[in-house]
Amino acid sequence: MKLRFSDLISPTGKIGRAEYVFWGVVLFAIKYNIDRIIAYQLFHQNWRIWEYLFPVKANLSVQENRNFLIALLIAALPFIWSGCVLTVKRLRASGLPVWLVVLFFVPIANLFFFAILAMLPEREEIRVRRVDDEGSGLGNLIPRSRAGSAFLAVSLNALSAIVFTRFSVQTLNQYGWGLFVGLPFCIGLTSSLIYSYHQYRKWAECIAVALISISMAGLVLLVVAFEGIICLLMAAPVLGVLAMVGSTLGYWLQFQSNAAPKLYCVSNVLLFAIMMIQAISNPQPTMFSVKTSIEIAAPAQTVWNHVVSFSELPSPREWIFKTGIAYPIRAEIQGRGVGAVRHCVFSTGSFVEPITVWDEPHLLRFGVLKNPAPMQEWTIYEDIHPPHLDGFFLSQQGQFQLKSISADRTLLEGTTWYYHNLWPESYWRFWSDIIIHNIHLRVLKHIKFTAESWRNGV
Repeated sequence: MKLRFSDLISPTGKIGRAEYVFWGVVLFAIKYNIDRIIAYQLFHQNWRIWEYLFPVKANLSVQENRNFLIALLIAALPFIWSGCVLTVKRLRASGLPVWLVVLFFVPIANLFFFAILAMLPEREEIRVRRVDDEGSGLGNLIPRSRAGSAFLAVSLNALSAIVFTRFSVQTLNQYGWGLFVGLPFCIGLTSSLIYSYHQYRKWAECIAVALISISMAGLVLLVVAFEGIICLLMAAPVLGVLAMVGSTLGYWLQFQSNAAPKLYCVSNVLLFAIMMIQAISNPQPTMFSVKTSIEIAAPAQTVWNHVVSFSELPSPREWIFKTGIAYPIRAEIQGRGVGAVRHCVFSTGSFVEPITVWDEPHLLRFGVLKNPAPMQEWTIYEDIHPPHLDGFFLSQQGQFQLKSISADRTLLEGTTWYYHNLWPESYWRFWSDIIIHNIHLRVLKHIKFTAESWRNGV
């Protein structure tokens, strides 16, 4: 093992497996301790290894979290450079295209990428692939034909999807990074490796097998009544993209060696470890908020009367509520002032909302004691109840704020504070914000209609 500090700075040249692993471990250890010092000394926070996946701190304000993340990013800059340099050299030594260094920046996928680069031999040691390669060991079980190898790749990955989905959701009670990032990446990677084990396959073919594999996995989860159609469709964009990324890496690895059985086993072990780490770390979800506003041609007091409780809304015309997403039907209130209890009836049940602020006619704020199911899943069966319908999407607080624009015009703002236990948070927040915004609009438009109609004597 030849260690040179220049390997951390200059991207030219190559680096061996032992050096790559050594520098990777050393740099990570140094960086982790620097981040731990920053977290404790500057922000009075503990910092654990798994928090690189969940860096936002629940007990810090938005501004404090922003400053914390900026500090971590600044400290990471030299390590990012050295990591990219080492990865480029290792790719070059293994005969892989250097643009694959982009995987260095993909969470979870970069762990599999590091493991693969640590396993691959140098280019000079790689056996030249030939169409008549016999393979060995478990590789002999892989069919030589296009149809046979593709069928095996799809079947094995569908089986893996069922096993890991049930393990993550039912055993660990989590919809985490391993499930939504690690699993589709692994499916794409191993599908390409199995499909191209005996013969060279084109990139488009590898991508097709990966997408068929991820689609079949979703279909099987639907058939065994584990998931519904809508949630699978919502997850499809990120699952498809990651499967394609993994498949592209697998496509390039086919030029190296017959490593499919070994990498299939390694990827499954890593995936299991990632899911266990997230379960042990038990990351706390971030509290999000969604605000929607509308102008109403009525005085604030008139609007207030229709905010506190409102009559039954007509059947929804919005396409999003045709998919099974829960939608508001009416609101009722028991009592007046702080301590009163509001019931907002949805298509799947009622929100129980004790009033915490009653500032008539300016602000109505309430907590949430009970959340109904966020949706009714589409399914081929009469009814299913996936685990994500219980406790993975929860509203915590809401409010209506009324601002007088003039004597007869009011700006009505509705705000919901919520969190979800689905990872990556930012991806699932995209969907949840859209849903909550449409719920707000349905209620605000109804209040606008009833308040203006009442004012005009309709």
